[in-house]
Amino acid sequence: MGINLVEKIDDFVKVRHLLVSVSDKSGLDEFIPQLIEINSEIKIFSTGGTYGRIKDILGKKADACLTQVSDYTGQPETQGGLVKTLDFKIYLGLLTETYNDSHQSDLKRTQAVAIDMVIVNLYPFKETVSKSGVSVEQARGNIDIGGPCMIRAAAKNFLRVASAVDPSDYTMILSEMKKNKGATSLELRFRLAQKAFSHTADYDRAIADFLRSQSFAGVKSCYNN
Repeated sequence: MGINLVEKIDDFVKVRHLLVSVSDKSGLDEFIPQLIEINSEIKIFSTGGTYGRIKDILGKKADACLTQVSDYTGQPETQGGLVKTLDFKIYLGLLTETYNDSHQSDLKRTQAVAIDMVIVNLYPFKETVSKSGVSVEQARGNIDIGGPCMIRAAAKNFLRVASAVDPSDYTMILSEMKKNKGATSLELRFRLAQKAFSHTADYDRAIADFLRSQSFAGVKSCYNN
C-alpha cells in the first residue's frame, strides 16, 4: 500500500473537539474556560485526573461539554490507568483527513468525531529518574505510552490538528483562536508540530539513556520473589 499524499487542506480549522490528558495541569484553570468562551459549543474529551481537574474548573458547565474518554470509546480504563487512550476511535479522530472520503466514511461507521486539538504532556520520567535510589521498576512505571502516541498522531496530522505539549503555549493558542473565530492556522499547527516531535524525541532519549545506564543485575533485583 502506498503512502497517502494530501493535496487539499484548510488553512484555518475551527476547534470543535479537544482531547486533554496532562501530567502538568498548570494553566488549565485559565486555558479551558477561555476556550469555551471562544467557542461555547466545543466538546472536551479527557481522562483520569485531568478529567477531574477540568470538571472542578468548569463546575456545572462541565455537563454540557466534558466527556470521559472511556465513555466516548466504550472501553473502561484498565487498572492504574495503564490503558486509557489507545483506542481506534481516538486515533481515527486524530489522523482522519478532512477531504478523504474513506476517512469520513470511517468516522460515520464508528460514530467517531474528528479531534481538532490535543493538549498532552507526559509522565515526569526525567524527574523520576533524577531522584536518589530510584529503581528500574519505578522508572519503568513512569514510561508514558498513550501520551507520546497521541502527541505523535496529532503532530503528524498538523494539516488539521493542533498539538500542544507546553502550557507556556496556551496564551499564544488562545490569542490566535480569538483572532480567527475559534480556528487555528496551518502555520500555528506546523509550529506546534515541530515542538511536539522535539518533545517526544527528548522524552524517548531520556528513557534510552536511563536504561543504557542500568545493569542487568539491578533490573533482576527488582523482581526477586
